Amino acid sequence: MYPPHHLGGYELVWRSAMRSLRAAGHEARVLCSDLRLPAAVTEPEEPDTYRDLRWYWREHAWPRRGWRARVELERANHRVLARHLRELAPDVVSWWSMGGMSLGLMERVRRAGVPAVGFVADDWLLYAPLVDQWLAPFRRLPGPAAAPMSALAERLTGLPARVELDRCARYVLISETVRRAARESGLALERSTIAHLGVDEAFLRPRPERPWRWRLLYVGRIDPRKGIEDAVRALAELPREATLRIAGDGDPAERDRLRALIDAGGLSGRVELAGMQSHVELPELYAEADAVLFPVRWSEPWGIVPLEAMALGRPVVATGLGGSGEYLRHDHNCVIVPPAEPRALARAVTRLYDEPALRARLRSGGEATARAHTEGAFNRAVLEALRAAASSAERY
Repeated sequence: MYPPHHLGGYELVWRSAMRSLRAAGHEARVLCSDLRLPAAVTEPEEPDTYRDLRWYWREHAWPRRGWRARVELERANHRVLARHLRELAPDVVSWWSMGGMSLGLMERVRRAGVPAVGFVADDWLLYAPLVDQWLAPFRRLPGPAAAPMSALAERLTGLPARVELDRCARYVLISETVRRAARESGLALERSTIAHLGVDEAFLRPRPERPWRWRLLYVGRIDPRKGIEDAVRALAELPREATLRIAGDGDPAERDRLRALIDAGGLSGRVELAGMQSHVELPELYAEADAVLFPVRWSEPWGIVPLEAMALGRPVVATGLGGSGEYLRHDHNCVIVPPAEPRALARAVTRLYDEPALRARLRSGGEATARAHTEGAFNRAVLEALRAAASSAERY
């Protein structure tokens, strides 16, 4: 996905990096999937963006395709890539969110001798090989059979049937958490560096604190891994004037499940499902909140939401799992609670209400943390990585 047709922060990071490259005088062409979201058509299209690739993901699922459909999808994507490589003759290729995309494209670029950098802001290095329906069956073959069967499939179809991700690119990962998980899966990532995601300058303008009004905010995808139901259940433990605004979208089935939970708890008048909000609208949403909840249940790759809240001077209650734990500090820039414990979440919010001095301390620590993690710094790291790859004689 690529903005404005997107569902989360990774795609916004990608777009920001492309804009930064263009602003520095570079030619940056974007090749992404053909997915389009009707609600996004009001935003203008980015320049030099081609929505020509087909994707295995559809409607929040991975529909199974027969062998003929897989080969057709792969051939279509390889034709698109070959055309753009001929037209642009790029100095370097950057790979972004590749989950559900044809990984054979990475192998094609490697064989063409074009240097490449993979920017990894989620766990696509782990799950992409599993949901690439062309490559996955060959990965499941027993060791002795894998190589000859892959070679036969490639001779018959002309499509790469085996991809070694370590050889296809250098990698820039957003956290040690993401790199550690990739290495534990078997990747070496010997040529890899870390570059943390950061906040847009538009967020680095702390808003004055206002009298506490029990207004809570959740920003992110509607996804059970994000602990969103814990935020809803916590609301039931708080005073009746407490409200929760949910800014984000997700699988329609998950939205329905969330609405059912809200209705069952008698909270329909206290929870607002605000849907996806533009990057321009988000600062005001944060500014209107008394506290921002980030109750993730999974190993979050990084987590930009707490940093955005901190940048705007809003206290954060979080679980601190995964990459977010690399910058979250209890009672310094946030209040950390155990995952999947709504009552602990509610107690933390109540503590913020009871202790103005704690809110002031979190505001100070949070603003310093946000200033240390900026979008500009990440975009400079992107440019440096691309320059290093393009100027290197080394090829994978």
